[in-house]
Amino acid sequence: MKKCLAWMMVGISFLMLGSACGYRLAGGGLINNDVARVSVAIFDNKTSESRAGISFTNELIREITAKTDTVVVGADNATRKITGTVQSITFSTLSRSSSEDVTEREVKAMVDVVLTGAGGRILWSVKSFSATESYKVSNSGVNDEANKREAVDLIAERVAERLVSQMTNDF
Repeated sequence: MKKCLAWMMVGISFLMLGSACGYRLAGGGLINNDVARVSVAIFDNKTSESRAGISFTNELIREITAKTDTVVVGADNATRKITGTVQSITFSTLSRSSSEDVTEREVKAMVDVVLTGAGGRILWSVKSFSATESYKVSNSGVNDEANKREAVDLIAERVAERLVSQMTNDF
């Protein structure tokens, strides 16, 4: 009886382990149904923000690597490519302490992204994809550039998250 019970416990353990092997967190999978390997070119930057193209590219690579099973490779090792353009980054005033003193600004970025396959065939694309972020403006102006840069980097992160979400199988 004890032997039978022991074998039954072993069998149940294997069934439990076997059923858990397929467990996955939501959001995994390959981008655009079947893209196992992709290269990501540095985004063209049509703005006056010097690092914008690099920030958006790095965030997209980080998001693909962290949230999907797609492997980011060099251009020579991929038939699928992601290219992008930072079309605009604009700044507007959100609040003022007086008619001359701005206390908070909003940054808005717009990007175009294209995923192409063999022969340059477009597999997925989006135009004028946008995100916004606000940042505080200091009276002394000392931290303004750092605050602005941080806001642009946060926008790049948000855009990457949303782009990968739309490109994955789970969308």
